[in-house]
Amino acid sequence: MEENKTPEPRWISGIEPSKGLLAASGTEILEIECREQPARLRDLIRTYGRDPIVRSQLAVLRNLATKKAGPVLFIGLGASFCSSISGSILLQSKGRPSFSVDAGEWLHYAPRVWDEAAISVLLTTSGESAELVELVKASGNRPLGLICNNPASTCWRLVQNRLPVLAGPEYGNATKTYTNATAASIILASEILGRPWQEDAERAMEVFSTSLDPIFSLRGEVERFCRGAANIEIIGRGAAYGGAIMSALCIREMSGHRAAAHTGAGFRHGPSLDVDASHVAIIFALGRVAELGVKLAQECNRRGGRVVLISTEDQDATEKLFPVKIEEVPEPWEGITSLLVPQALTLGMVERNGCRLPPRFQYGVMEQ
Repeated sequence: MEENKTPEPRWISGIEPSKGLLAASGTEILEIECREQPARLRDLIRTYGRDPIVRSQLAVLRNLATKKAGPVLFIGLGASFCSSISGSILLQSKGRPSFSVDAGEWLHYAPRVWDEAAISVLLTTSGESAELVELVKASGNRPLGLICNNPASTCWRLVQNRLPVLAGPEYGNATKTYTNATAASIILASEILGRPWQEDAERAMEVFSTSLDPIFSLRGEVERFCRGAANIEIIGRGAAYGGAIMSALCIREMSGHRAAAHTGAGFRHGPSLDVDASHVAIIFALGRVAELGVKLAQECNRRGGRVVLISTEDQDATEKLFPVKIEEVPEPWEGITSLLVPQALTLGMVERNGCRLPPRFQYGVMEQ
């Protein structure tokens, strides 16, 4: 009679964490992983520019995308979906149809139109998400690419054309994986367009790296400014909309506080009508329509709401306006730099009130 065997641990990314990490709290993990972002981003940018295997994969994906005139699809869930928006926005802005779509919706409702796409790029941190695995199995001979952080995963094994996220194991909220997957999406979109990206990427990396410490030093002040809000709404346009969705996920998952993301136009057409003194908005006034973000902040203030305004220009602080200046980066790299203030706020919130999401060191059951 065989003895019952304990199943092997399914460690995140297939790597057993150190004893120090296993003993860390959710708050400690969040700060550790936030502070790892600049180094991980630097490694990805340098690898994508120099590594012959990655360069070869980028060339294959570019060729697949240019064989057909259909749209380039980026397909993901959660943070992976958010990280694709910068890539699709870049392609759209340069005249190539491209869309970021939810993997679950695409799996269940879009198979009959899937052949219209020139290429579909799946994004998944774990490479084990049930919807993504099913999409890979259902893809048939359709042109497919993968951006994934787990080379030991099912998706990595099944997809031939793949790009690594290179964020290392991640045990809390999607910090490093969002940042690096966003950069990978931008670089892939740039390669599809035949557009140089190295100089823009280096500039974004420099701004992100030098801004993290000063912005994180404000976390107590930002938390006090936002304290008592009934909810927090994060508003961005273009690539910064991906940062807004990811910011809301970060706040909700780590602190349990209600937060929601909107485009600037979407917020104006409905949600802005309930702004009052209980309301806090985090507004990204970044990119080509930055002035619309500033205008929206003024409207929220007139209605009595408080606003954390992230912009590249100096703004005067008031009782209802907390401005944070960040250096400008080339479009669409604001999809990365926009995340720093909400991350700092989240850290301030969990330091004061406790962390709602314990660290996750192993993969659980992946189901729809």
